[in-house]
Amino acid sequence: MPALIEPTDRGLYCAAGDFYIDPWRPVERALITHAHADHARAGHGHYWAEASGVALLRHRLGANIAISGVAYGEALTFGETTVSFHPAGHVLGSSQIRVSDGHETWVASGDYKRDHDPTCADFEVVPCDTFITEATFALPVYRWAPCAEVAAEIVAWWADNAAAGRTTVVFCYSLGKAQRLLAEIGRLTSGMAYLHGALVPLTRLYREAGVEMLASCPVSECPKEHDFSQDLVLAPPSAAGSRWMRRFGEHRTGFASGWMRIRGNRRRRGYDRGFVLSDHADWPGLIDTIAATGARRVLATHGRTDVLVNFLRQRGIDAAPLATDYADGPEAAES
Repeated sequence: MPALIEPTDRGLYCAAGDFYIDPWRPVERALITHAHADHARAGHGHYWAEASGVALLRHRLGANIAISGVAYGEALTFGETTVSFHPAGHVLGSSQIRVSDGHETWVASGDYKRDHDPTCADFEVVPCDTFITEATFALPVYRWAPCAEVAAEIVAWWADNAAAGRTTVVFCYSLGKAQRLLAEIGRLTSGMAYLHGALVPLTRLYREAGVEMLASCPVSECPKEHDFSQDLVLAPPSAAGSRWMRRFGEHRTGFASGWMRIRGNRRRRGYDRGFVLSDHADWPGLIDTIAATGARRVLATHGRTDVLVNFLRQRGIDAAPLATDYADGPEAAES
């Protein structure tokens, strides 16, 4: 009997429902877990996604894509299957996709985290028989402090830099991480953050979705004589070392990412500070989530699948790696 969801050269395919989950090649029916570029690609006939993420997908894939917004928990019928979307806690609109054919239930989790995030719905444990989990940070060394603590570190560093007349530049991914930082920092202080152009439209969409964040202004709208010496600037990692940075004069740089848990990553990339903040589950989060689902079988994808699979097998869980075309490393553009 074939598996309910199987890998193909186009993506994860459910024959019983005739649809794909986060396919990486064009298909007719695509169920999308979230709007990051490695999971949401152009060229599909019709898209389904959680309603709050639809605007992000239209921004990234084109205003005219055929897409249906789905409420969390809403039951959909595809062929012989019942499908529903459930919060993944990764970014706005991120979802786990539950698929049942009446005999067994699978959950494809996409990317997820267990920490509270004021910019998106918190992760929901969905019981299942087979759980497809990410393994991005599947090493015991990866353990996250509460985001509020990291935000407080950034605010204190910003204050120190401002007192010394230096611009504070924090590099962060443009979808999810930037908005989470603005929300968490906004809980601790007032003022203004200045944004690289890549962050502006996505931040606007978060605000339109009702997410409360620190006030922000595009750097491009500042007059040429603007003095950034006491300001906080958020930018994507691609801006590091670019000509765009010259306008800030003396400045200090930091990078907010789970990859900063390894000091060598910060040194190799030349940041002054590394802030350990991830929108993925850490090692305890992965293990606790897998246990909470009650899954008899676990398929691990994109990341240290070898470590996670071996750990689970040693504890008597039927686990195996699952090859996909999703990003998993520190150079991934929008992890």
